[in-house]
Amino acid sequence: MSLVVVAALLVVAAALLLAGCGGGDGGARLVAPQRGNQDINPHDPATLRDGGDLRIPLDNLPTNYNYNTIDGHEGQTHEVLSPLMPRAFKDAPDGGVVLDTDFVTSAELVSPSPQVVRYHINDRAVWSTGRPITWEDFAAQVTANSGANPAYLIADKSGYQDIAKVERGATDKDVVVTFRKTFAEWQGLFYGLYPKETDATPEAFNTGWISQPQITAGPFKVGTVDQTAKTITMVRNERWWGDRPRLDRVIFTVTDRNALADRLANNEIDLYEIGSSIDLFRRAQGIPGVQVRQATPKQFSHITFNGAPGAILADLKLRLAIAKGIDRAAIARRLIGGIVPTAVPMGNHIYPVGSKDYRDNSDVLAYDQAAANRELDALGWTRSAPGGVRAKNGQPLRPRFVVPAGNPISDAVSKTTLDQLAQIGVQVEIDAVPTGQFFSNFVNVGNFDLTSFQWIQTSVPFSNSVGNYQETKGTDIGNNFGRIYDPRIGALFAQGLAELDDAKRADIGNQADRVIWEEVHDVPLYPQTGAFAVRATVANFGAKGLGDWDFVHAGFTQS
Repeated sequence: MSLVVVAALLVVAAALLLAGCGGGDGGARLVAPQRGNQDINPHDPATLRDGGDLRIPLDNLPTNYNYNTIDGHEGQTHEVLSPLMPRAFKDAPDGGVVLDTDFVTSAELVSPSPQVVRYHINDRAVWSTGRPITWEDFAAQVTANSGANPAYLIADKSGYQDIAKVERGATDKDVVVTFRKTFAEWQGLFYGLYPKETDATPEAFNTGWISQPQITAGPFKVGTVDQTAKTITMVRNERWWGDRPRLDRVIFTVTDRNALADRLANNEIDLYEIGSSIDLFRRAQGIPGVQVRQATPKQFSHITFNGAPGAILADLKLRLAIAKGIDRAAIARRLIGGIVPTAVPMGNHIYPVGSKDYRDNSDVLAYDQAAANRELDALGWTRSAPGGVRAKNGQPLRPRFVVPAGNPISDAVSKTTLDQLAQIGVQVEIDAVPTGQFFSNFVNVGNFDLTSFQWIQTSVPFSNSVGNYQETKGTDIGNNFGRIYDPRIGALFAQGLAELDDAKRADIGNQADRVIWEEVHDVPLYPQTGAFAVRATVANFGAKGLGDWDFVHAGFTQS
């Protein structure tokens, strides 16, 4: 599952909180989706108020604004960059892809063997410096993200590593991409296009965007990044060539999740993501002028196991036994049952709920507390007394569950897991770490036994999942934070990436998913609710479901 770029994006267990400004009256209500798989209060942009600030709360500022780097590949970072950066295709509300003609007016597969794709960049598209976006930016992106130079600390090389060359076509705006081997989901490439200046050297790529975004090309540009106030302010880009944005500014501000409902009620923000929080859901229902909009997104919670050599969970049989002691249905009921009464556990690592290719393959690893106890006994992890903690060779079975501090959803997931595993003699130790260090200092470097966050899948889910399950070599781990790899998974991904037939590729993907369940790489828990508390005057924004947000046409109604 991978981001909305070429690999899976990840977010802390109920992050991605959005907001704006406006007013209204009446209590919150659940509003049925009005367009495809989105619930955004659609309006003709021409009828909206000209101006206004869309204020978006964050859990923390990005640690790196280049989300093609492993440190920057987070869901919040992606949302911050959405109004700023170009892409060839964007996610459509129906879960597929659609050409983003503001940036690329055509993209054609002109030859299947060898695979050749030809792009034409919008003739008016320019970077914030005034330099035109050209084929050289595409070429530099491939060089940086291909994995050929390990000094580039990339998040995902899927697709890029399969490109033989990028050439200039008839003009600087024409790009000809030739693949050395077939890459079926080529529409997922160049989702987050960066300028050639950023991709020119490993230093510029890895650290050039740590403090703030640099050269951009979107409807908005960076105004200020205030590290003290933890606020990012974006203003209209005067060089923007597309439809004029309705908003004056987009403002991202770090906000404690416990303060979201109060800030919405005080008219300080106009939208927040409810996610799995029943408290935020109930608070929204009591705020005048607020609607609850909902559309199931490509986003799900899970528990990742650390199977790296030397880790306590490196033993597959131990991972299997422990996973059988986790009641995913009970976690889903506890976390989102009050918001989505029909909630069921997530059954697939690759394809999102609601997509045509989704299959529930979780029978491979069904909840079975009795079997978990038998298998732990057989492995030599025994209890000295009934109800006690299991141990082996004097070592207690005490996996460390790392979570971001102050996140109520992560807290609920970890504590529910603690209670469930205690019943089979596994003593989970919860380690709440600073949110701003959660990925960089813990998840990315494998400093955990168990951890939980959310994966965001994309409209090209097969290729965007490759980095999650790739073989790890030195610093090249992709998004495989648990360092668990099975050659069968690699072989199936290689087979699927070469299959241009969508139905056949989906069948291969589901075969791979079953192997991922068998390996206990991670345990999917439940799909996110996709519920948002939104002030009624916010239009063309809210529950995005399977699609992308549209910052150009978002705005506020006249009343």
